[in-house]
Amino acid sequence: MHVDQLRRRQHSVSELTYVRDEDTKLETTRARLSNVLKRHEDLKERLSRDSDKLIFERLQREFEAARTAQTKEISIDDEQWNDGLLATIREKVHMEADRKAMPNQANAPPDPQLQLRTAYRTKNKVIYCLDGARIGIQYETFFAGEPCEIYHCVLESKSFLEKMTVIEHTLPFFLPMREVESDFLSSNAIKFIDHLEEILQSYVDRREQVRLIKELYGNQIGELFHSLSYNLIEFVMEDFECKVTVSIRYSDLLFTLPSQARVLAWPLRPSRGISVAERRSSRAAAAQLVPFRLHYAEDALKTLSLPEAFAEIVLSLPRALRQILSPQESD
Repeated sequence: MHVDQLRRRQHSVSELTYVRDEDTKLETTRARLSNVLKRHEDLKERLSRDSDKLIFERLQREFEAARTAQTKEISIDDEQWNDGLLATIREKVHMEADRKAMPNQANAPPDPQLQLRTAYRTKNKVIYCLDGARIGIQYETFFAGEPCEIYHCVLESKSFLEKMTVIEHTLPFFLPMREVESDFLSSNAIKFIDHLEEILQSYVDRREQVRLIKELYGNQIGELFHSLSYNLIEFVMEDFECKVTVSIRYSDLLFTLPSQARVLAWPLRPSRGISVAERRSSRAAAAQLVPFRLHYAEDALKTLSLPEAFAEIVLSLPRALRQILSPQESD
C-alpha cells in the first residue's frame, strides 16, 4: 500500500512539474506572438498611410466616376456570369481603347455601340468597363446583413488575345492576391474574380465575429490574439472557476467556421468539495492544476459562429466543470 501511495505521489508530482513547464512555454509563446502581431499591425498601418492609401483613394474616385457615368447596371445570375460575358466586356474595352488611340479620334464622341457605360452586378460585386482597356471589379462585403468595406481590383491586358493581369488593387496586403492570380487568372478569369470575392467576404466575416465577441463579452475575455487574416484566433476566458484557453484555426481562407478547435480548462483553485487534507496532498494539487479539454466547447466552435459558440460555452461551462471535477473530488 505504501509503495502504491508513493508511486501515485510520484506520478502527481511529475504531472505538476509537467503542467508548470507547459504553462511557462505557453506564456513564452504568447509573448512572442503578441510581439509579432504588434509588428505586423505597425507594418499594416505604415502601408495604409502611404502608397496603398493613395491608390485606394484614387481607385475609389475612379470607380465612383464610372458608377456615376454608367447608363445602366445589369444584374446577372450565375449562369449569365460566364466566359462569354467576360469576353464581351474585354472586347468592348479594347475596341474603345483602340478607337481613342486612332488619329483625330481621341476627343470624338464615343460610338453608341461601344459606350463604356454598362456595369454588371453579380452577387456582391460589380464589374465596370474602365478607360485604357481595363476592367474594374468592385467587391462589396457584408456582415449580418450590414455593409462593410468596399475593395477594388483592376485587370488589364495588352490586347484582347493576351492574358489579363492585376495592375492595381485595394485588397489587404496579407491576403494571397498574387497566389490567386497565379493559380487562376490566366486559365480561368471568372474563377479568379469569384475566388477573390469569397476570400474577402470570409476574411471580413471572421474579423467581424472577433469584433463582436469583444464588444459583447469583452469583460469575460482576458487576452485575445489573432493573425492578420484571422485564420488563427486565441483567447482566454478568466471570469470562471477555471481559466479557459481557446485556440481555433481555419485551414482555408474561405472558411468562416474553424476546422480545428482546442479548448482547455485550467482550474485556478480547489473545489469546495475537497477537504483540507486533500488540498495539502500533492495528488490533489496536481489534479487541480492539470488542464482538461472541453469537448462540448470545441464542437460548438466548429458548428456555430464565434459569438454563438462563446455564448454556448459560457452557458454550459458550470455544468461541464461539475461533471469533470466530480470524479476527481470522489477519488
